[in-house]
Amino acid sequence: MDSTTQKWFYFSLLSVVWGSSFILIKKALLGLTPLQLGGVRIVFASGLLFLIGYKSLREIGRGDWKWILIAGFLSSFFPPFLFALAQTEIDSGVTSIFNSLAPLMTTMVGAALFGILITRQQLVGVLVGLLGTVALIVAGAEFNPDQNYWYAIFILLSALGYAVNINIIKKRLAHLSPLAVTTGSFGVVVLPALLLVVYSGFFNQVWESGPMQEALLYLLLLAFFGTALANVFFNKLIHMSSPVFAASVTYTIPLVAVLWGLWDGEKINVYQLLGGGIVLLGVYLVNRRKMAS
Repeated sequence: MDSTTQKWFYFSLLSVVWGSSFILIKKALLGLTPLQLGGVRIVFASGLLFLIGYKSLREIGRGDWKWILIAGFLSSFFPPFLFALAQTEIDSGVTSIFNSLAPLMTTMVGAALFGILITRQQLVGVLVGLLGTVALIVAGAEFNPDQNYWYAIFILLSALGYAVNINIIKKRLAHLSPLAVTTGSFGVVVLPALLLVVYSGFFNQVWESGPMQEALLYLLLLAFFGTALANVFFNKLIHMSSPVFAASVTYTIPLVAVLWGLWDGEKINVYQLLGGGIVLLGVYLVNRRKMAS
């Protein structure tokens, strides 16, 4: 398989896996709190990664660990909690559309912190994407008045964390294998995640709660496929392509997630679709010259 085919294979695989993650979060929240969901998700994913990737940690040098630490907390620790918290108020399909701002964030972070030049077209794309975000929030608030669209802030914070992580991997950790980066990132966050799980009362409650046990089945799928393996594939995609191309997997994630949401009875109106379309137009403008990278 040549490099171009490999890039699109991982791109497509991540679209399906991550696009399905939002419905799994929704189902897991039926029996778990956001704190329990985020913490157990990290612990489960870390366990799998240690089993398959502990030898890869030898690749990580002393100077790499500070970048691993930053990348780990921004991409592996905070987002699982923030996504779970957001989906207590916002439908899974709409959450995935907000997440599509990641490429715009990647461009802005690259320009602001890593010296990557931004063109006029990319700047227009960023502004269009932000306009679409505002439209999506306003339309959603009117169509679903029982949902608190201020919780979209948690998704935007996650997208910002992913953007910094992508640039760090490409600029500071490109000499490490994707498995080493992923295993190291989860290695630095597993202990605080475990402490939060204990604090949440999970271990005292799960043995006596049927809904919690059912939620764990969804969470296992989410942790092993949507977190552990998907992060390895994503880091590999970053290595073999550009940061913006890798982040552009968020183009197709909403398509999968919205279909899952509609299947589960969620509703989305034409104005929300229009807002999502404006967001994706902004992402397209930012990426148009770099998609072949």
